[in-house]
Amino acid sequence: MTWQSSKSAIEAILATQPVDQQFLYPIRHGKMRVGLYAPSGIDDQTPHDQDELYIIASGTGWFVNGEERIAFAPHDVLFVKAGIAHRFEDFSDDFSTWVIFWGPKGGELA
Repeated sequence: MTWQSSKSAIEAILATQPVDQQFLYPIRHGKMRVGLYAPSGIDDQTPHDQDELYIIASGTGWFVNGEERIAFAPHDVLFVKAGIAHRFEDFSDDFSTWVIFWGPKGGELA
């Protein structure tokens, strides 16, 4: 099990992947996974079946979470409930974010 990873190491791996595969989850344990997401140009993700946190590593832009749209910058933390449509928009070329998925399908109970 990998218990440590650096942003630079993940970015080096991502640089070798196709542009439509700009995510990598090197840390996993049970239903939890941690990784880096660095889309290029457009974020076309669909709703996920687990709750998730984004911790902005670099870049700026806008984040849509359901019906809400907010600006984001480095070190911001964003939470998305399982099953909610969300995406990053109008983000800078250097945008990347840590992403953490955890818990059961359908998300944690409120």
